[in-house]
Amino acid sequence: MADFDLLVLGGGSGGIATANRAAEHGAKVGLVEAKRLGGTCVNIGCVPKKITWYASRVRDAIETYGPGYGFSADNVNFDYQTFKKSRDAYIDRSRQSYTRQFEKNQITLIEGYGRFVDAQTLEVDGKTYTADKIVIATGGRPKVPNVEGRELLSTSDDFFAWESLPESVVIVGAGYIGVEIAGVLNGLGVKVDVFEFQDQPLAGFDQMLVDTVLESFEDQGIAFYGGQGLEKFAEEEGQIACYANGEKVASADKVLMAIGRAVNTDDLNLEGIGVQTDERTGAILVDDNHQSSVANIYAVGDNINKVNLTPVAIRAGRQVAEYLYNGAASGAINYDNVPTVVFSHPALGSIGLSEADAIDKYGEEAIKVYTSNFYSMYTSAAGEREACHYKVVCAGPEEKVVGLHGTGEGMDEILQGFGVAIQMGATKADLDSVVAIHPTSAEEFVTLR
Repeated sequence: MADFDLLVLGGGSGGIATANRAAEHGAKVGLVEAKRLGGTCVNIGCVPKKITWYASRVRDAIETYGPGYGFSADNVNFDYQTFKKSRDAYIDRSRQSYTRQFEKNQITLIEGYGRFVDAQTLEVDGKTYTADKIVIATGGRPKVPNVEGRELLSTSDDFFAWESLPESVVIVGAGYIGVEIAGVLNGLGVKVDVFEFQDQPLAGFDQMLVDTVLESFEDQGIAFYGGQGLEKFAEEEGQIACYANGEKVASADKVLMAIGRAVNTDDLNLEGIGVQTDERTGAILVDDNHQSSVANIYAVGDNINKVNLTPVAIRAGRQVAEYLYNGAASGAINYDNVPTVVFSHPALGSIGLSEADAIDKYGEEAIKVYTSNFYSMYTSAAGEREACHYKVVCAGPEEKVVGLHGTGEGMDEILQGFGVAIQMGATKADLDSVVAIHPTSAEEFVTLR
């Protein structure tokens, strides 16, 4: 007999969700994790990122908007150590909640690095554990280029371990991680330069959102260098010098790489047991049920490289558990119309197709776009106007909503409800039928003309 009904390899959000749901349905579950429960998101990703984003917004409230509302606060001091202590304590409480849930569900936590011996056996620090089913949820890690001076570079993983804030940072990469960290650091008083190999930030997002980021960078004093790669780094005069085409183009106290993430699949012996992976990325190849090429092995989360977001990994892990242990018809989830937010300054929200992608899919004649540009009441009332931009992309004579995008105050909270509507097949007429809540920013989405 196997030691477990289910072994989960990886204790991030997807692995934890899989393990708990399977155990709730009566499975005997073991979970293997070499580092800290919670994985990237809880420990060095979206959770500490959002708390740091809040800190920068608090500073905005005090220094930028407070005076316009009649508040004066002289000699405001930001103590990064106090903030970091509070942030770390919050994360510790989150991890403790996972431990309590494991105890409740009688899940065995196996600490160490796991590697496949065969399709039903994992070796963890010299001990072997067997299971009828195994779910791989090993996530990903930041990419670091193989360039001269790479030992001088930081990543988003390192960012949250910094004991103090530098005076200046160069960020390489302007995907959502680079854009978010740039805004956070700038909001906390750090000088920031951003270098991006492509001409624009946020590749794949709607152009309206891209334009908003570029405008906000300019307004905030963040220098953006598009179409500019960096090829060498060196210590010079107490800083890190950055070189392109043999010339020094920037220097800063720290250089943070945000050029994407690699999947954590390269040391699991997947090839040895017949689990097929993508030749270029190493991502595990799965079918709609998240089943790999080996029948009893499944995979969820960033290591399958579909939609690399924490809630997607959680949703997939729970569905696989429902499929394996609660009679669900399939282990599939819908990877279309996944809402996502970039916690930039201002926040950006997006679901569905960009305007350009909608035209490519349906043809320009079938697309109608509704937009609204206005200023947040919160900022305008303080005399410091922050522009908000909203867009709804519709397709066909029925004007089905196939994309919805917005920037500005509250967008991170507004998007969820509209995501439900779009997933249900909402049309422009459905949006129009809802009475607006006034005065809010969200009402713009149901009053577009």
